[in-house]
Amino acid sequence: MSCHSLLRALETSCRAVATGYRLPATGCSLALALLATPALAQTSGDGFLFRTPRVSLTLRGGWDGAAATGDIFSFTTRQLTLGRKDFRGPFGGLDLAVSVVPRLDLTLSTSLSATNAPSEFRDWVDLNDLPIEQTTSLRRVPLSLGLRAYLMPRGQSIGQFAWVPARFSPYVGAGGGFMWYRFRQQGDFIDFQTTNVFPDMFESSGWAPMAHAAVGLDYSLTPHLALNAEGKYNWAKATLGTDFSGFGRINLSGYMTTLGLSVRF
Repeated sequence: MSCHSLLRALETSCRAVATGYRLPATGCSLALALLATPALAQTSGDGFLFRTPRVSLTLRGGWDGAAATGDIFSFTTRQLTLGRKDFRGPFGGLDLAVSVVPRLDLTLSTSLSATNAPSEFRDWVDLNDLPIEQTTSLRRVPLSLGLRAYLMPRGQSIGQFAWVPARFSPYVGAGGGFMWYRFRQQGDFIDFQTTNVFPDMFESSGWAPMAHAAVGLDYSLTPHLALNAEGKYNWAKATLGTDFSGFGRINLSGYMTTLGLSVRF
């Protein structure tokens, strides 16, 4: 007889005894749920919760791979000692998920990625044969609302009180929102008409609409805690400010690969 079948048989017997002795049936079920903990832990997670969790909070970190394509990035990497990889780096993020139905969550997500890349002009030096140096930075903060659909049940209810999480829970997700960005170049630059070198700072910042798609996996450590692995791609473009007039829109798109820790409530 399986563990679950045995628990059902025990619950039926216990309710019959409770009826005969006029004992509260709910107390009997609760006792069975507590008794079931060691057996259930062998099949999924380290125990159970008394109800299906409705909310999860995930703190994540990983690698942000900015696409870094388009006019402004092409000009920057052509004139300065920079490459597309210089706009990629670590990031941190936070997700709040609320269960809508058993296999569908509504998610609110945000993160911060920041790069600072020192550089110099490739083909120019100053009058002292010294490099003409500057720093280019890119900040991106997406804020998005989305849906996360799990491909299989995230757990199972045993009786009236026990919920056991599944060990693996894969999902797909999609959503949209807005992304704040700031692109800044500060240091020494060349006036190509006069070949004079001058110090300055050029900056563009603002909000842009965005969309994202994601695929991920939850791995249950305990009923309350899970490891999360996720891959996400963001799509976003913005019009540059007047400091970069003459350039097309800046491409803020890119992929994110992350690991996180989720807490269920």
